[in-house]
Amino acid sequence: MIEKPFGSNLETARELNDVVERVFPEDSIFRIDHYLGKETVQNILALRFANQLFEPIWNGENIDHVQITMAEDIGIGGRAGYYDGIGAARDVIQNHLLQLLALTAMERPESFDAAQLREAKEAVLAATKAPEPLERHTARGQYAAGWQGGEEVRGFLDEEGINPDSVTETFAAMRLDVHTPRWSGTPFYLRAGKRLGRRVTEIALVFKRPEHNLFGAGATAQLGENALVIRVQPNEGVTIRFGSKVPGASMQVRDVTMDFAYGHAFTEDSPEAYERLILDALLGEPPLFPRQREVELSWEILDPIVAAWESSGRPEEYAPGSWGTDSADQMMAADSRAWRRP
Repeated sequence: MIEKPFGSNLETARELNDVVERVFPEDSIFRIDHYLGKETVQNILALRFANQLFEPIWNGENIDHVQITMAEDIGIGGRAGYYDGIGAARDVIQNHLLQLLALTAMERPESFDAAQLREAKEAVLAATKAPEPLERHTARGQYAAGWQGGEEVRGFLDEEGINPDSVTETFAAMRLDVHTPRWSGTPFYLRAGKRLGRRVTEIALVFKRPEHNLFGAGATAQLGENALVIRVQPNEGVTIRFGSKVPGASMQVRDVTMDFAYGHAFTEDSPEAYERLILDALLGEPPLFPRQREVELSWEILDPIVAAWESSGRPEEYAPGSWGTDSADQMMAADSRAWRRP
């Protein structure tokens, strides 16, 4: 069993795999990405493929874009020795967030057999790439010193064990395009970082607005886009945002939400992610473990972005308790979109 990260780029991932495969056959290697053991992540498959309600509209004809967010409200703590030189993109986007993207964007597998599920994810990752120019469609930053939650906190460069000249990013955002018939023209926006507004991981599918609005601009001035939001952590569940008439004599439409929460709907205990993954490894059941090809495809997506950052100066500072850098907001604004505030 090998815990992520699987290398620090494509080259080192292949070197690591060569060493491991000299000792163990492929079917005895279990690469652990603990996000794949979370109930809410596995529920993406049930939500999509067990419900006629969702799968027919789960495509670029209906969905304007997808946002995948992994935010932490803490700093690096005592992880300077690991984190400096790795950064947010390598630490969580290459594995956790790209796995969420693959499960969200993949085609329906013929079965949940390990080979079928892995092939469906690999097909998505092989079709995924950041658009050019990378400088316009990516952003990175480092948290500065300031106040968060009523407490004065240090900036990243002031953390114990961090090189004061470090260019390691603590926040990363990027646009990725999935070049498949289902998602043609529908961007996926990924962001991850530390010292952000609050701890949350979610997938938000933001739907297109109706082409023909019967109600007029005045009636829908307070109406946003419909959205399906999968909350991975905390407060695990699913929220649907849609428009409803406001009580009164006039026709006014406003956003409302319909909410499903694991804690309210089920009495069964959810196993810890590692508990599930270790049990599956002991039983020799591999569907939740990435193959080497999946790891390499993820690095092929990320490596060009990291290379572009290495030649583009220092990361931008952002305030603790904020939602990242101004450049990340500008990246979205250039596409006439905006980040959600979870």
